[in-house]
This record gives sequence, structure tokens and C-alpha cells, in this order.
Amino acid sequence: MNAKTEVESTSMDTVKLWAAVVLAGAGIGAFYFFDTQSTLLRVLGLLAVAGVSAAIAMQTLAGRKLWQFASDAKLEVRKVVWPSRQETIQTTLVVLVMVLIIGILLWLVDMLLLSIVRALTGQGG
Repeated sequence: MNAKTEVESTSMDTVKLWAAVVLAGAGIGAFYFFDTQSTLLRVLGLLAVAGVSAAIAMQTLAGRKLWQFASDAKLEVRKVVWPSRQETIQTTLVVLVMVLIIGILLWLVDMLLLSIVRALTGQGG
């Protein structure tokens, strides 16, 4: 049996999350403050700050839950049975044909309603 224990979030988790948010905000601010510097250096700096901020956030309960969710989602994607190329093409063609048919039907209904309104208002020739 796999028994998971619930871990309570602490006030230190809140401090870590706020530190990660403040650090990310400071990184974004620095990116725009140093606009005279090379764009490559600013982007690399912003990526470094984002990585450190994410590392801090991952040390919290919310970060661990997010990581577990992403891992579970990745596992579920592996279980998906994807359609073959032929099935995809056939389904796409059916959708396109149905869109065309519905478009023509709506156009015909629109023309009918337009002619009725013109006849009722006397705007027709």
C-alpha cells in the first residue's frame, strides 16, 4: 500500500514564496532598467534569476505539489493512445466538410431572412 502523509504548509513556505516572487519581480525590473546593455546579457540574467526563483519556490509545499502534478501529467500523456496519421486526416476532412455545409446553410438562412425583412419593410426593388 502507498500511504501519503499530508504535510502542513508552514509560515516559512509563505516567506519562500514571497522571496521567489520578489526575486522574479526584481529580475524583470532589472531587465528593463539595464536597457542599454546587450539583449543577450539581459535575457541570460533574467533566465538565471527565473531559475533561482523557481528553485526557491520548489522548496515549498506548493512547489512540491506543482512538481508532482507535472510528473503525473507527464505519466498520463504517455498513456494516451494517439490517432494515426490516416485517422487524423480523415477526421480533419470530415470537420472541414461539415464546416462548409453548415456555412452554406447559414448563408442560405441569412439570405432568406434578408429577403423576408426587405419584403416586410418595402426596401426591395
